[in-house]
Amino acid sequence: MDWTNAQLRSLVELTRRGTITAVAQALGYTPGGVSQQIIALEKATGMQLLHHVGRRVELTDAGMTLAVHAERILTTQDEAVEALERTRNEISGTLRIGLFATAAAEILPPALRRMRELHPGVTMRSRDMDVDEVYSAVAGGTVDLALGLDYPDVPIPRDPCLRVRELSKERFSLAVPKGSMPGLRRVSLADAAELGWIVPSVASYYGRALLTACRHAGFEPQVLHEVTDTAATLALVEAGVGVSVVTDLMLRLRPSALDVLELRETMERHIVVVVRTFAEHRPTVTALVDVLRFVVGEQPSRATRGRS
Repeated sequence: MDWTNAQLRSLVELTRRGTITAVAQALGYTPGGVSQQIIALEKATGMQLLHHVGRRVELTDAGMTLAVHAERILTTQDEAVEALERTRNEISGTLRIGLFATAAAEILPPALRRMRELHPGVTMRSRDMDVDEVYSAVAGGTVDLALGLDYPDVPIPRDPCLRVRELSKERFSLAVPKGSMPGLRRVSLADAAELGWIVPSVASYYGRALLTACRHAGFEPQVLHEVTDTAATLALVEAGVGVSVVTDLMLRLRPSALDVLELRETMERHIVVVVRTFAEHRPTVTALVDVLRFVVGEQPSRATRGRS
């Protein structure tokens, strides 16, 4: 039958995400574009693959059957790419990498530069995405690998089709308006219990990890501003409208006149690289993971920068 990878990928993603809109966001299409992919696949197979239930869509039995085989087809094609890469005398090919905003700003540029120096035959394509989406993006084949974040107290669910490799650990500190807690260098989260907080979305893993840490410290933070963007969070702290937790990598996004206090509690996040299990030994993937390990390991600490 005459079908395309894009059509099969759209069907597989629909089984993972459940809605046309979610598939469109994951694949970078419009909802109409995803619908056209499915319609074209129905024409290629001569069978109805979806049916509408109110405003929702559900896969028919034929759709479910094809989705299972489509995933195998896509996996086999990826395995073929790995096998072909191994026959080359040099590391070359195209890699698609997904990144969250901080990594895109601070890790991607030096990683691309080093990959160009070491492996000029590799073409890199990057895509900025929500950090909580990188796992499903890798699992669904939208990208070949991704940089993500994991939190020990609120770990990301593990998918058996993925390998999650830790690149580094970052410990959180407390960012407060400059001069607001004079004479203090090391504090507890509870010391900021009465202050207004700037937090990420409580629906995110980061937001849940922060709330969990505060509750372990014995208080519920008074949320004044719910902000996802790190640079905006730093700007709000600098403006004196609240406090937040930060890591060294986050602080590099925006030079800010604020105080950073060490926390007595250990609140961490892990920077991880996520790849599909069967692709982790592709020469291009292995080369990029090695470069990412080097680049992340070279990130300067706050002490090295001399930030107050």
